[in-house]
Amino acid sequence: MESSKSSFVTKASAQPLTNPAELIDSVETFIFDCDGVIWKGDKLIDGVPETLDLLREKGKRLVFVTNNSTKSRKQYGKKFETLGLSVNEEEIFASSFAAAAYLKSIDFPKDKKVYVVGEDGILKELELAGIQYLGGPEDGDKKIELKPGYMMEQDKDVGAVVVGFDRYFNYHKIQYATLCIRENPGCLFIATNRDAVTHLTDAQEWAGGGSMVGAILGSTKREPLVVGKPSTFMMDYLADKFKIQKSQICMVGDRLDTDIVFGQNGGCKTLLVLSGVTSLSMLQDPNNSTQPDFYANKISDFLSIKAAAV
Repeated sequence: MESSKSSFVTKASAQPLTNPAELIDSVETFIFDCDGVIWKGDKLIDGVPETLDLLREKGKRLVFVTNNSTKSRKQYGKKFETLGLSVNEEEIFASSFAAAAYLKSIDFPKDKKVYVVGEDGILKELELAGIQYLGGPEDGDKKIELKPGYMMEQDKDVGAVVVGFDRYFNYHKIQYATLCIRENPGCLFIATNRDAVTHLTDAQEWAGGGSMVGAILGSTKREPLVVGKPSTFMMDYLADKFKIQKSQICMVGDRLDTDIVFGQNGGCKTLLVLSGVTSLSMLQDPNNSTQPDFYANKISDFLSIKAAAV
């Protein structure tokens, strides 16, 4: 009886953001995803600078969280600056940073190394955390010459494999990571994210970090520990760092499966913007069970409160 009864329970549908002032007044902190919310590729989304200025004027703390691990926090700071946005490095949390922060939080042994399937952002954050690493972009040119008796050998001191988005992904990396995870005792398998797609340009969607993670999952038959969204690790880290109550946070993102689930897992209010991956028809699809509290076309919908005040 219990199971049949539960099938009739439906989550309340997301409401259009008709009263942005009320949402703004109800929270202390806004966490923004970046791709599809602040920018698309290297193009700023309309109205973003004015919206961020408005929220800062109202005394709100702004935090920017991205699953893209190709850049470090410092490199993301430069991207914000290039786009004309004034954002402090301390306000930026990329999944590259999350990977390093997680390893520090578990006291990753100093004598162990991390094998990186990913780009420069992960290497820079590991370096800042004082963690030894190998791999990364320099393994992008490595070829495997399959000949009788050939066997690849992995570094036995690798205690973790971190997999993120990687434009230089190849068979060498798959095999090396697989050997470390399968054969090095206790080796961790960490994913920065499992995003299916990403916005490398504003013209179309591109295969995301989940495709690299999926390849290694396929060869190892091991589920990774995910440190980026929607994992609660980053939310817990942020709440602790800034001493914020999670009920006082609004998570703003363009993806249901990462951003909105991330906010819901953390007990935050959630706002979906339709400027990125998710369309209104996807949100309202009867098969979609993830419903944010509110949805808006883009974050500049907040500016309607300024217009109303004039």
